[in-house]
Amino acid sequence: MLDLPAPRALPSNEPTLSYAPGSPERAALKEALVAVGAEVPDIPHIVGGLHLREGAPREVRSPQRHQRVLGVFHEGGGAMAERAIGAALAAAPAWAETPFDERARIFLRAAELAAGPFRQVLNAATMLGQGKTAHQAEIDSACELVDFLRFNVAFATQLISQPLSAPGAFNAVELRPLEGFVLAVTPFNFTAIAGNLPSAPALMGNVVVWKPAETQSLAAYHLARLFEAAGVPPGVINVVHGDGPSVGDACTRHPEFAGLHFTGSTRVFQSFYRAVGDNIARYRTYPRLVGETGGKDFVLAHPSADVDELAVALVRGAFEFQGQKCSAASRAYVPRSLWARLRARLVELVAELVVGDVEDFRVLMGAVIDERAYARLITWQARMNSDAGAERVTGGGASRETGWFVEPTIYRVDDPGHSIFHEELFGPVLAVFVYEDASLDETLDLIDRTSPYALTGAVLSRDRAFVAEAARRLRNAAGNFYVNDKPTGAVVGQQPFGGARASGTNDKAGSALNLLRWVSPRTVKETWVPPREVGYPSMREA
Repeated sequence: MLDLPAPRALPSNEPTLSYAPGSPERAALKEALVAVGAEVPDIPHIVGGLHLREGAPREVRSPQRHQRVLGVFHEGGGAMAERAIGAALAAAPAWAETPFDERARIFLRAAELAAGPFRQVLNAATMLGQGKTAHQAEIDSACELVDFLRFNVAFATQLISQPLSAPGAFNAVELRPLEGFVLAVTPFNFTAIAGNLPSAPALMGNVVVWKPAETQSLAAYHLARLFEAAGVPPGVINVVHGDGPSVGDACTRHPEFAGLHFTGSTRVFQSFYRAVGDNIARYRTYPRLVGETGGKDFVLAHPSADVDELAVALVRGAFEFQGQKCSAASRAYVPRSLWARLRARLVELVAELVVGDVEDFRVLMGAVIDERAYARLITWQARMNSDAGAERVTGGGASRETGWFVEPTIYRVDDPGHSIFHEELFGPVLAVFVYEDASLDETLDLIDRTSPYALTGAVLSRDRAFVAEAARRLRNAAGNFYVNDKPTGAVVGQQPFGGARASGTNDKAGSALNLLRWVSPRTVKETWVPPREVGYPSMREA
């Protein structure tokens, strides 16, 4: 009756390969880039183990060479989602009855496949389809993905805390999967997230309908192949490509909708919340809503900060992967006493960055994901370049000739209430506010109240008393708070990730906290010798 896995020790994080010149992994990745780029797969929906290619075809194109077709997926929409729900529910009873250790072995095998034969395939697909450099792909689609798969198994075994048993009885708690199916909606920017969002609920015994981002379809195709190779049974993880709103509507209207595992925009997550509220009377159970959404992540420099360390944190934090991370540094607060030296150093560092096709391993920044992102960012550039209250420190240009390339751009803005400090741009744009050294206290309040988001933030300071004060004052401004580091780069098992306010439900992917959301505990009491009389001793006559 009870599924009680033995606790496992936490694994070590997957080592990051260097891809230095002459290394075997560099040669292997270059071979994979050629092979994956030449394949141009016809990407199927996967429903109950069947590969279906129904629906209008849509091309997957390279962001750095937008005329290059990498694959073709098919518009599934609501009709395909309904079929996926049916397949998931058909698979649910057997999967829920599968012992945890059996489920765990499947996902541990997936981890070994991702660390081994699938590693360079996933890296290549992530580079080609999402515009990540070799290093960014390695820390995402190799290391973080492997870590999620391994650590989730270990975390799951540590969840069960058994209650007390009084004399004459035995009490226990079992962790059941949710009753129904989970919808996993995954973003373009992290292959590891696209792998974790469907697999974490599945590990806990749930069945899943997975809707990947259209612009991440190539890597999602290879992730689905990975899960199949690892032995995930048909119907446990079903994949539906295409129009997100129609898939979401079909799922949230279904009576067996039991949960949403989401990473994406705040606006879309709010639309899911609204749909669940509208449909709440339909459901067999109250759905679990887990969402990691946007960010407007801050870097606060204290007057004691080291300028070189600060400059590197800002450049890496703002411009790696073209700023297309919800945790990217996008607003910085710098004391006037440091600004002149920092400005000069930022200009030097940005001038050294190589922007271009990520198949050139010298590149630090590739193209933004698609034309829509490009158009949004050049609109912001045009606005800021003509703003009398903004100084363009560096960058401010773009090119769409071969790919969707936007220059790494820094603006110093006079008005701390300017919209660039509170709206998420999701691109390589950093806004800097220069505060008076004597106004440090007011600046802490400014950081806390300016943005609706509360995902990540960083403080750089050699003054330990100030670090403690900033951590206290900015307690609710960031779910992940960094000291003397950039506000990006959370590692599974080391920095559980998530934020609150408009940044999501803060359920901390990369920890046991997230896995708890995908179970429905049941308490079981067994009495050894049941009573045979109704009355109690206090009722007897003296």
